[in-house]
Amino acid sequence: MELSVLGHKTFCYTGGKPFDIEKPTVVFIHGVLNDHSVWILQTRYFAHHGWNVLAPDLPGHCRSEGDAPSSVEEGSQFILDLLDAAGVRKASLVGHSWGSLIALEAAARSPERVSQLALCGTASPMKVSAALLENSVSAPMKAIDMVNVFSHSMLAPPPSALGPGTWLYGGSRALMKRVLASNPRVNVFHRGFVACDSYQGGEVAMEKVRCPVLFVLGRNDSMAPPRAAQPLQAKAKDARTVTVEAGHQMMTEAPDAVLAALKDFLRP
Repeated sequence: MELSVLGHKTFCYTGGKPFDIEKPTVVFIHGVLNDHSVWILQTRYFAHHGWNVLAPDLPGHCRSEGDAPSSVEEGSQFILDLLDAAGVRKASLVGHSWGSLIALEAAARSPERVSQLALCGTASPMKVSAALLENSVSAPMKAIDMVNVFSHSMLAPPPSALGPGTWLYGGSRALMKRVLASNPRVNVFHRGFVACDSYQGGEVAMEKVRCPVLFVLGRNDSMAPPRAAQPLQAKAKDARTVTVEAGHQMMTEAPDAVLAALKDFLRP
């Protein structure tokens, strides 16, 4: 599905079902150097069980036009503009990593428009190592390899991920290379990392959130360790936490567990 958001073409995966304004809507927001495809299992489930699904490629990423967000705040405004473009008054937001911060900030800016908020692999602050920041500019392929080592906690996924023999590292590396190459004007790798690293408003934003919040944390996450979510958890008024046996890329390492957590949390 393509939407015009502030004059720019935005691609949204809908889980294989047509968008129906009469249904409840859930928006899935990807992280740095990812696209809508990281949510493939979760989006298809909700699309086939009574929900509208909007899983956008963020601006300047893959199939979406526009300038890639340079901050969490810019990303959050894009999500609110996306809801306007789709004619959606209120939606549930699900975000992973950088996408979790974007979802959080959107829920803080317009709490009346967000009915449920799920934060996967989140942290406050979400600091990025100096080596990753530097290599994302000077040696992006090396940085991609570093991220994939840090983001995965197992050598091979369980069969429920994408099938026996799936190579998580190779698949994730290929996706990141494709996303990086999709924007020859801007290094979306470095821009996204800087946005994560510089965002300082997480705890203040959480105090403004009015809806129920779900934290989905990876027990073996090296990029956003579970303890790094504690400042947000302490500020959340109506929250629950689910810990899955996975690293940062939990949607492929523990797809069924992530889906189960979202199924139990999200209500039309």
